[in-house]
Amino acid sequence: MKKLLTVAVLAMIAAAAFAGGKKDTADNSLAKVQEKGVFVLGLDDSFPPMGYRNDANEIVGYDIDLAAEMCRRMGVKLEVQPIDWAAKEQELNTGKIDCIWNGFTMTPEREEALCFSKPYLDNAQVVVVRADSGISTLADLKGKKIGLQAGSSAADALDEAPAVKKAAKEVVEYKENLTAFMDLEAKGIDAVVIDMVVGNYSIKTSGKNFVVLKETLSSEKYGIGFRKNDVALRDEAQKTLEAMAADGTVAQISKKWFGADISVIGK
Repeated sequence: MKKLLTVAVLAMIAAAAFAGGKKDTADNSLAKVQEKGVFVLGLDDSFPPMGYRNDANEIVGYDIDLAAEMCRRMGVKLEVQPIDWAAKEQELNTGKIDCIWNGFTMTPEREEALCFSKPYLDNAQVVVVRADSGISTLADLKGKKIGLQAGSSAADALDEAPAVKKAAKEVVEYKENLTAFMDLEAKGIDAVVIDMVVGNYSIKTSGKNFVVLKETLSSEKYGIGFRKNDVALRDEAQKTLEAMAADGTVAQISKKWFGADISVIGK
């Protein structure tokens, strides 16, 4: 009996010690943002029309307008923080930013590692070439040099099209899509793999003699990525965006940047 009692006491002590040493796992992500009064958005600041620098060196874009209105309704200030896109998850997990929001493609791997909002925009990975290049199909990329942004979903899309990648002469990675387009114009490369939304916008606004191939590499959706355990912050952001969609604000922002309401929030 004494032995049993001793074992029971030891078990209780061990349980108490475990409870005392157990870390607080409560989700205070929303409270933290509200307390500091600032919501930090991480982005690649050369990704028009989602987020980029205008002629006045101000960071503007579709995602920026959405985020600014969302933050206004949440009662916090939006802070836009340019980051190294190739190290975006690290920037998020170290606490430098509160979310990744900049044409951020939702993939199974990313959804496993992060806490995503619902999709807010449909997209696809496409190939942009010079209009006079003679390239009109994916098969025409055989023996050609293909450029893309390092760490982007364009790289993932090309990996998922092994026949295209294997047939290419070389795949060149760039830190920014802007540099890739400059190299395409200079004939340093033959094609750029990029988000359809960004590719179409860049061609329209730049007036460059580029075209988008009709064949796409993959279809995808954009979402906002939060730290895995920041569910409360994600839910508040999602609720606010859906309210913006319901009262027509999202449609208004979409028409400003794309000429039509192409958002999928609340749909």
